[in-house]
Amino acid sequence: MGDEKVLRINKIGDGIVIDHIEPGSALEVLEVLKISGKDGMTVSLLMNVPSGKVGTKDIVKIEKKKLAKNELDKISLVSPKATINVISDYEIKQKFTVDIPETVVGVIKCSNQNCVTNSKEPVTTTFTRESSQDGLKFRCHYCDRTMSLNEVKKSIIR
Repeated sequence: MGDEKVLRINKIGDGIVIDHIEPGSALEVLEVLKISGKDGMTVSLLMNVPSGKVGTKDIVKIEKKKLAKNELDKISLVSPKATINVISDYEIKQKFTVDIPETVVGVIKCSNQNCVTNSKEPVTTTFTRESSQDGLKFRCHYCDRTMSLNEVKKSIIR
């Protein structure tokens, strides 16, 4: 194929590349990171890109971005198999797969409206990851409500 028929996305000098995002989830990743396009950041978004390992995937490149722990936790909940590439001077300086943490603090809103975390009390939500026959569940530290991974994805604090 000639170069005139290929769209190339430039390398980024400094920032992050979030790779192996579940197909169709890149916009959700941007949403949980509170990246709207109005913040002046240069963002490249690729969706449903062919992948030899997983069939298709999404990729997000964000220039001049560093990820905080709670942002990594949010990405792990939206796309548990995502990989993070930390770029500096156009080179990958660090590469790792996100991990869903054992304890998720301040990232998920409890679905129990009577939970103390949904009152006006200054309490930070805390959930513990549990495994069950139905897959991953998350238990609220305060009210013991359990939530499935799908419920958690809808309850991420944005």
